[in-house]
Amino acid sequence: MSLFKQLLIAICLFLVVAFAGSFVVSLESSRAQYVNQLRSHAQDAATSLALSLTANIDDPAMVELMVTSIFDSGYYASIRVVDLASDAVIVERSATPDNQGVPQWFINAIGLEPAGGEAIVSKGWQQTARVEVVSHPMFALAKLWQSALGSLGWLLACGVVSAVLGALLLKRRLQPLDDMVAQSHAIGRREFTTITELPRTPELRRVVQAMNQMVEKLKALFQESTERSEKLRRDSYHDSLTGLSNRRYFDMQLKAHVSHQEEERSGYLLLLRVQDLAGLNLRLGGKRTDALLIAVAQLLLKHCDKYPETRNLISRSRGGEFAVLAPGMDRDEALELARDLEQALRALGETGACDVSPVAHMGLAPYAPGDAPLSLLGLADQALSLAETQGEQTWSCVEDGAVKSTGDDEHTWRRVLDHALTTGGFELFFQPVVETGNTGRVLHYKVLSRLVNEQGEAIAAGRFLRWIERFGWSSRLDLLMLKQVLAHLQTHDQSLAFNLSAATLNDATALNQVFDALRQHPKLAGRLTFEIGEEQLPEQAVLEKLTRRLQEAGFTLALQRFGGRFSMIGNLAHLGLAYLKIDGSYIRAIDEESHKRLFIEAVQRAAHSIDLPLIAERVETEGERQVIAEMGIEGVQGQLIGEPAPWKSSAVR
Repeated sequence: MSLFKQLLIAICLFLVVAFAGSFVVSLESSRAQYVNQLRSHAQDAATSLALSLTANIDDPAMVELMVTSIFDSGYYASIRVVDLASDAVIVERSATPDNQGVPQWFINAIGLEPAGGEAIVSKGWQQTARVEVVSHPMFALAKLWQSALGSLGWLLACGVVSAVLGALLLKRRLQPLDDMVAQSHAIGRREFTTITELPRTPELRRVVQAMNQMVEKLKALFQESTERSEKLRRDSYHDSLTGLSNRRYFDMQLKAHVSHQEEERSGYLLLLRVQDLAGLNLRLGGKRTDALLIAVAQLLLKHCDKYPETRNLISRSRGGEFAVLAPGMDRDEALELARDLEQALRALGETGACDVSPVAHMGLAPYAPGDAPLSLLGLADQALSLAETQGEQTWSCVEDGAVKSTGDDEHTWRRVLDHALTTGGFELFFQPVVETGNTGRVLHYKVLSRLVNEQGEAIAAGRFLRWIERFGWSSRLDLLMLKQVLAHLQTHDQSLAFNLSAATLNDATALNQVFDALRQHPKLAGRLTFEIGEEQLPEQAVLEKLTRRLQEAGFTLALQRFGGRFSMIGNLAHLGLAYLKIDGSYIRAIDEESHKRLFIEAVQRAAHSIDLPLIAERVETEGERQVIAEMGIEGVQGQLIGEPAPWKSSAVR
């Protein structure tokens, strides 16, 4: 029972005892007073009647008349005139008056007995008769009943008012406790809020100040941990001169995007080399050469900005060599990017960004998921070498037979995908996410989409997602898959995780349709988590609104492929996310590459400080799993755990 209820009940009990005691004392005092009044009333009547009968005691008719007159003028149970000589009753009148609405239980509880009085009738010096008068208590009982009702009504009114005022006062005085409870719950949701309005009660004020101090300390520790982890990530994976990612990070992303066949898409790799960097150093000096490299890096960032997928995939490999990995880019877009960069590099010295135009060449090579990263690099190097020898044109693009065979006709893809979206030609595949360690307990299943072609084959998402995005049908696919997921959840009791695309997040109409579908299935709340890729995160205000709407509907939000923008974890702390999935590029070969382990340990410390579970993606070897278990990461997902499969055949190894 809450403290508020305990105090309120205590106040109410105190009021009941106080008012009940006051009521009983008042009633007993009135009862004693009425007993005295009844006794006095009977004695006065007897004395008065005896005096009146002194002169008429020998006249029976007059005696009866006078007795009747007295009896009818008051509340008497009986009046008797008794002859003292013979002890015979000369006149007697008696009656039982009406109870006047007084309940019998009250009469029995009060126990007010009739009171009597006597007087002697004298004739000269001789006593001739005795007058006996008994007053009936009903008149007093009626007065007591009315008085009791009035007192009880007044006491109840005072009690109710006192209870209400006491409850309001308690609620106001105990509000800081509710604020501290909300503050504690906010800490559990990774929100660091302080109570701005301090209570006036000194004891509560000290407690609130201590809680605020603790929250500020936790916030500072978390911020310090975040900054330390971000510094470690930048030192490990960023080029200090240009601010781009370095060769180590590029190799990680190349392996993750190229060798993995599940959800990755085909694209292009662009290599750019500034020629004769050593000669530039001799002729221009170190500072001017560094400025030239920075200018080239800015050009790459500027011209790749319209391709969001390449945002974190622009790297400076070494010296004057740069690399751009562009998932989802087709041939026309790749050639357009090369031409734009060629013109920009030639005009670099004229724009004022740099006082010299560098001699730079570019090589383009396409890839498809499942290709060997070394083969792709060799193909891109081949294109770069060709560009260096072909003359005026500073870029070259080579094709690979395997890549060409996968580049289906755009018209065909439009027809096939439109038909599938219209008829529901997609199948749900599921990949288990299990608890780290040997328990093998399934945390949830990740939902993946497969396109079923005319031959009944399931085509991986990596093959058709870029076409879905190009045609602007991502929201259609999300809504279709969500309906299938909600229907599937009703057939079992497991939890699922479903990915929402950036197009759906940015489309208010599509997002409303998502919540309309969720509101139709309130019983599924708590069993479906929506995942958003780190690269797809909307603005902070939009993300907070989305999180609130999901929590109100009973569902949760999580992030996948997390790691490239670790500094933003401070903004995510108060969103109440279900978990973070660490990008598989940081997990691959973590048992062999110590720099990855150091970074993941820093992420783990920061996440643990805000009670945010971590899940490792793309775990493919037992060595990776063992390292992850040693680091205390809560869950794992990947080919080692289980391949994506239809529900009936999905299993955990």
